[in-house]
Amino acid sequence: MKTIILLGGPGAGKGTIAEGIRTVSPFLHVSTGDMLREAVKNATGVGRQAEGYMKRGELVPDDVIVGIVEERLAQGSPDAAYMFDGFPRTLEQARLLDKTLEKHASRVNYVFLLEAGRDLLISRLTGRRVCRSCGQGYHVINIPPKRDGICDVCGGELYQRADDSEATILNRLDVYTKQTESLISYYEAKGVLVRVDSSRARQETVADVLRVAGSLVQP
Repeated sequence: MKTIILLGGPGAGKGTIAEGIRTVSPFLHVSTGDMLREAVKNATGVGRQAEGYMKRGELVPDDVIVGIVEERLAQGSPDAAYMFDGFPRTLEQARLLDKTLEKHASRVNYVFLLEAGRDLLISRLTGRRVCRSCGQGYHVINIPPKRDGICDVCGGELYQRADDSEATILNRLDVYTKQTESLISYYEAKGVLVRVDSSRARQETVADVLRVAGSLVQP
């Protein structure tokens, strides 16, 4: 089992880069959000625990999140290569993930820290727009609609989500910085942290990641 992690602040492009890597390599994209929803839907043991916290409006504890990850890893092949997108989020999750991987005689191979300037992150996030009707996503600079404020797909109205306002984004960036300082130091001390410039085009960042991680999935 091989494991890489994409780490980076809001707007760093984790999801975009993960999709780019998934389409050109055998890495399996693991989204903890998707797994959480699936575990709740299927009423697995850990899923039922998570659902209880969610119904009460509480954060799902680190050990429950990692338990859901462990369920996913147990279903896969021992030779699988996994790519975690934005997980772990805390130092405790990182430590629990290490213990989980040790059970499979494995470890985190690389953690790619996607870095971009704060101004660029703000620009990327505040420029996002979503169609009220079909949910199609746009960006006023990078992926503009053909007609301003109108969805190309269905003609619906485009709007800016509340969590993409500048005030909210500034707070999210501050929270990320405080939350991940210790996480970055943790992986740096283990010698697995690789810093990648994610301010460039997606294909350039994907190529940089695969130049390092590609050897893990070569036959």
